[in-house]
Amino acid sequence: MEIKTGGQAAAQALIDHGVEIIFTLCGGHLNPIQFHLVDSGRVKFFDTRHEQAAVWMAEAYGRFKRKPGVAMVTAGPGFTNSLTPIASARMASTPLVLISGAVGINMMDKLDLQDMRQAPVIEPMVKKAFICHHADRAAEYVDMAFREASSGRPGPVYLELPVDVLASPLKEGGPVLLPQTNVSQSVVDLEKTAQLLALINQAQKPILIVGSGGWYSDAGEDLSRLAENTGLPVFAQAGGRGVVSDFHPCGFGAISGIRPGAGLHASQNADLIVILGSRLNLFTLFGQIFNPAAKMVQVDIMPEEIGRNKQIDLPIMSDIKALAKQLDLLAAQSGDAPKLKEKFDPWRRELKAVEAKNMEEAQKLWQSDAVPIHPMRLAWEVDRLLDKDDDILITDGGDATTWMGMSRTFRQAGHYLDYGLFGCIGGGIPYAVCAKTLYPEKRVLAISGDGSIGFNFMEFERAVTKNIPIVVVLFNDLGWGMIRHSQEVRLGRALTGLTDLGRIDYHKFVESMGGYGLLVEKPADIRPAIEAAYASGKVSLVNVMTDPKAISPGSIALANVGAYK
Repeated sequence: MEIKTGGQAAAQALIDHGVEIIFTLCGGHLNPIQFHLVDSGRVKFFDTRHEQAAVWMAEAYGRFKRKPGVAMVTAGPGFTNSLTPIASARMASTPLVLISGAVGINMMDKLDLQDMRQAPVIEPMVKKAFICHHADRAAEYVDMAFREASSGRPGPVYLELPVDVLASPLKEGGPVLLPQTNVSQSVVDLEKTAQLLALINQAQKPILIVGSGGWYSDAGEDLSRLAENTGLPVFAQAGGRGVVSDFHPCGFGAISGIRPGAGLHASQNADLIVILGSRLNLFTLFGQIFNPAAKMVQVDIMPEEIGRNKQIDLPIMSDIKALAKQLDLLAAQSGDAPKLKEKFDPWRRELKAVEAKNMEEAQKLWQSDAVPIHPMRLAWEVDRLLDKDDDILITDGGDATTWMGMSRTFRQAGHYLDYGLFGCIGGGIPYAVCAKTLYPEKRVLAISGDGSIGFNFMEFERAVTKNIPIVVVLFNDLGWGMIRHSQEVRLGRALTGLTDLGRIDYHKFVESMGGYGLLVEKPADIRPAIEAAYASGKVSLVNVMTDPKAISPGSIALANVGAYK
């Protein structure tokens, strides 16, 4: 492609960065760049029914692939529609590049169509916001956006390309295409790693807590080997779930206090807590869930994150993979590893006993035959059915995500997405569509609440039209369940006019689009219905009527947040 304009230069830069797919909703301000990308034959476009869905899909790409997903939106309303998933991506530390068109520089402040100052709006939500004012620098700005999105703690980056910049001719001689620079993040503090090993030797009841940093640094193999060699129990949070498999002898699943398992017991009884690429946030009560007498170690690639909400005894700035590899090496060279494994055996057996007891108690709900269906039974059936290592599960909705998070067994990382710390519902269908697009050979299942499914429901049409056979299971409790129950717990009654949605045959809407729909009202019919959905080979919605009176621990927690005090 002969590069003559800013749009062509930006397009070529995206190609050079290996962009394989761009999620978008077409708009006039994007024409100069999209024409050139389409004509290149190198990049595919996935067109959505709403810009929000396009950015959700780009975020899913970033979380699955661990490299920047790309979304492209037009100016004004296209830009504003993209803001919610961008805020979510920042909280989840997802590498993402959002490219937005904008009114031409020469037309700013003239009341042109869709004119607005976009960068000041999005700047607090992203790692960095760039605006390219000159066609000759278009490729350079694309490169800067990708480097920023991928470096340090990953995150979303905004790049604004005004329409006249894209359409403008380049100066004679063409653009200056800067060489792409890849800088390794595999840094580790050797002295502090040795100090960490000393703390582990002093401990009787240590735990490791792996967060998203473990996934983004690809630390699974090294952390699993470290746990195997030293006997250190491993818990997980956020994107760290599955980095060390729940089936690993030292893998204990989520650290969450509400999940049936050993997480709460470990948090309150451990004497050494090592946090690896995870943040002390709401899900650990901002660090207050931990034994106050425990020594605290926090490892993060971003030094300013260390010590948020809680005093840290040993701060370590490091890539998680590099630290796990070095710690395992030191433990082996010193001869400590086998002694540690034997030393921590009673602690692991204690955790396993607590885990078994709590899971036995949860079986009453997991195997409940009650009608309406208890949501824990539905979550249990989904977990049992998705029994392959490469099955991908997406969760969406307040209570639906809570019930599923309490029940899911994590076999490997990078095969589960939920709304994360931002707590934003509505991304489930776009996430699932992206997952099936990237991994057509894998089973993809999304669960959703009946409230959250309404946000991007028309993406079912895109999935049907493009023959992307996702399966969606609906936790249908006839309303905004988490809000309804939190009101009942905190206020004594629900605001029924605001929290009821009524009975809607969502599955029939999917059928009307050419998909496959099923209604389930009895527990015994759950698994056969999901199996039939997969066997159909179509985009499917399994509408499961769950008990509207079942209150999740998430609803109880929401009842006690500051907004109600």
